[in-house]
Amino acid sequence: MKYNIAVISGDGIGPEVINETVKVLNLIGERSGNRFDYKYLLAGGCAIDKLGTPLPEETLDECKKSDAVLLGAVGGPKWDDPEAKIRPEQALLGLRGGLGLYCNLRPAILYAPLKDASPLKESIIGDGIDILVVRELTGGIYFGERGRCSDNGVPAAYDTEKYNEDEVRRIAKIGFESAMKRKKKVTSVDKANILESSRLWRKVIEEVAKDYPEVEVNHLYIDNTAMQLVRDPKQFDVIVTSNMFGDILSDEASMITGSIGMLPSASLGENSFGMYEPIHGSAPDIAGKGIANPLATILSGAMMLRNSFNLEDEAKLIEKAVQEVLEEGYRTGDIMSEGMKLVGTEEMGKLVMNKIEKGM
Repeated sequence: MKYNIAVISGDGIGPEVINETVKVLNLIGERSGNRFDYKYLLAGGCAIDKLGTPLPEETLDECKKSDAVLLGAVGGPKWDDPEAKIRPEQALLGLRGGLGLYCNLRPAILYAPLKDASPLKESIIGDGIDILVVRELTGGIYFGERGRCSDNGVPAAYDTEKYNEDEVRRIAKIGFESAMKRKKKVTSVDKANILESSRLWRKVIEEVAKDYPEVEVNHLYIDNTAMQLVRDPKQFDVIVTSNMFGDILSDEASMITGSIGMLPSASLGENSFGMYEPIHGSAPDIAGKGIANPLATILSGAMMLRNSFNLEDEAKLIEKAVQEVLEEGYRTGDIMSEGMKLVGTEEMGKLVMNKIEKGM
């Protein structure tokens, strides 16, 4: 089979981690009889510098023509002016909205070899952590009405949180379907004691839950969830939540698993189309030094094989290769601990590829 992948390397370490992921995908393609064709596109800060816009029209058009999108990272201090009307992060919102990517899957897995990299005590970690955050991606406060105004002569600003029942229902269904393939437990996170939008959210979650009687459902407020994630993360299986709450919780979950450099993500729309990216940022302080961790992006590639191309065996092969490399003690700087073997970006990519070759 031939698959067309739109590649947005982006800024900072984006090109470095994307490069290793493309090598892994090419190896998978060669060994499995599949072909991956790439169209490299601009978005983020590099697009602002070259074309004056974070999301060129050509980029969005080409992404729509592709079978999936692979994204590195966008942003950096060069463009980090809160007052700027044009910012790299607008590319992410534009891609999510323009491609109809309403669901973000963020698995937070603590690999057994990385227990020492987690800030949590071993008594809390136990035999590991495996949480799936299902985040609504095209609604809520990030896409609501916003602006500046005057409040009795004092400059003010506002951002609006709004959801309709259809938006909540479709993300809830994905959360429950995901739970059916896991431990059959859904935690819905809201702020229903304060926010009207959260009260609507909770109402729809409870309605959808009736269609999944095998799934245990509970509701937690966002502040309590943030506390519980560090107190007892093993209580969670699937977390379903809104755009902003999901953004915060998935970053917190990433750190308790050892490093934000380890976590992939999938942003999904209708059918099998998706955009795949690591949840880490552009890390401009280490860009170009060859020390970035490529594993989150490589694992994002595995999610692409699974969710968009239905190549389950190939996805598992990549994930198994990553696991074996970690078990053998190889580490990039962000997950380094005493007694382990420090490697750079390219070497880590080669180690994963060597394991894939042996496994095929």
